[in-house]
Amino acid sequence: MIDVDLIVEEDSWEALGDLEALSRRAFEAARSVARDDGTVSLLLTDDTVLRQLNKDFRGIDKATDVLSFPALQMDRPLLGDIAVGFGVCERDARAQGKSLPDHLTHLLVHGYLHLLGHDHMQPDQAEVMEGLEIAALASLGIANPYDSD
Repeated sequence: MIDVDLIVEEDSWEALGDLEALSRRAFEAARSVARDDGTVSLLLTDDTVLRQLNKDFRGIDKATDVLSFPALQMDRPLLGDIAVGFGVCERDARAQGKSLPDHLTHLLVHGYLHLLGHDHMQPDQAEVMEGLEIAALASLGIANPYDSD
């Protein structure tokens, strides 16, 4: 089971409705393809915060959609922290012709997989991670986010 510690700092997220239910649904779908139990700390915020986190922790001075910070093994049952910025997420969803709830769900699945050690820096890693994302999202009736058609 995944417990979610949800913090909403950006009011724009509230337009999506029950964010607690959406995030639990996303994490349980992710857990169905990459099983681990624990707590995910989720911050739904704005681009300014994501830009600062990206700069502080990755040395990249620009806003991004999602960042994941895996917990240390000794911090279990905490799996880690995920932060999502509203502006980039909304713009990307619109540009890709996706609903904002579906895109956020994808980012949460993606972030969860990072917490478990999955990555997409190498082609073989990306293939595995994307396959897990596609399977988790399909279980929720969400189309393959990597399908360019």
